[in-house]
Amino acid sequence: MKLSDVLIKPVVTEKVNKATEKFNRYYFIVDKKANKLEIKKAVEEFYGVTVQDVNTAVMPGKAKFRFTKAGFIAGKKPSFKKAIITLASGETIDLYANM
Repeated sequence: MKLSDVLIKPVVTEKVNKATEKFNRYYFIVDKKANKLEIKKAVEEFYGVTVQDVNTAVMPGKAKFRFTKAGFIAGKKPSFKKAIITLASGETIDLYANM
């Protein structure tokens, strides 16, 4: 797998910002087939930081329902893989630099 295909996008929420400030952890949505070694290598190459630890979790898809004039519309949100990256002390990633 190419390293450019491993990282899909960073997760930027209030909960993640608190974890970043307190524990120096960053969250990314990654390809479902990527393993921890590929994720670590991709983050180190793209952001130029030293990764201390990688934790992963596969988030299951959820069923969603919406009521409209035509009745209920049922759908499903896809599942995805989330990676929690812990950086070495003193390292940071600026996620807002290229936006």
